[in-house]
Amino acid sequence: MNDITMKMNMDNLIMQALREDISSEDVSTNAVMPMPAEGEVDLIAKQDGIIAGLDVFARVFMLLDADTKVTFSVKDGNKVSKGQKIGKVHGDIRVLLSGERTALNYLQRMSGIATYTNQVASLLAGTKTKLLDTRKTTPNNRIFEKYAVKTGGGNNHRYNLSDGVLLKDNHIGAAGSVSKAIKMAREYAPFVRKIEVEVETLDQVKEAVEAGADIIMLDNMDHETMKQAMTIINGKAEVEVSGNVTKENIAKITDLGVDYISSGALTHSAPILDLSLKNLHAV
Repeated sequence: MNDITMKMNMDNLIMQALREDISSEDVSTNAVMPMPAEGEVDLIAKQDGIIAGLDVFARVFMLLDADTKVTFSVKDGNKVSKGQKIGKVHGDIRVLLSGERTALNYLQRMSGIATYTNQVASLLAGTKTKLLDTRKTTPNNRIFEKYAVKTGGGNNHRYNLSDGVLLKDNHIGAAGSVSKAIKMAREYAPFVRKIEVEVETLDQVKEAVEAGADIIMLDNMDHETMKQAMTIINGKAEVEVSGNVTKENIAKITDLGVDYISSGALTHSAPILDLSLKNLHAV
């Protein structure tokens, strides 16, 4: 997921978020600010972390009023420190008030994912293993969350179901076996598509190797079983490890020499990075 793709798609999603928060009017703001007035407010980091989503943050205010000016002293991917002033929003005070929560929701969520991803990715430093995200994302926010993973130093797995072949346990159940599922996928999918299959037992590993899977995902296996699986695969396919991988346990997998480790926790369990808009005043 790159920033160009995100920019091409974000306006519609941001407008949906704004409509969710302002169904008819911002009653509080209209009560205290019946007329337009120029003002500005500071964007401040309340925690150390990795910032991500600055363009999205700014776009919230600009969609409410194109004359809003948003400036930053940092870029996506930069480290920020607690108490650091990282930006300023200048414009109609009514816009600053009405857009505040939606803008911060995006920036806090994306920065939290980037921060957590960076922490996990650092544990793989010096290995050949790439850290991948999953499709375990917030509905309608995948484009933002996968961008945040990339910003934090991770890599994107397939974006959606149209983006690649990944045969999971229920696909295998529907097809009847690992080998049948791989055969059917090979016949249906374009030849340029790699076939990845999720396996849970050593028998399934052997079956996947014999059927010619391009990538074999070892799902929820203990360490000893994964070592045996690597011996069976023996370079005949790329290997991905998945299943409840977090920053607390990922170090236990690094000695296996797998190609990829995927972690749903990057997007479904990352805490937000605490950020705030403070010091609003007229100018």
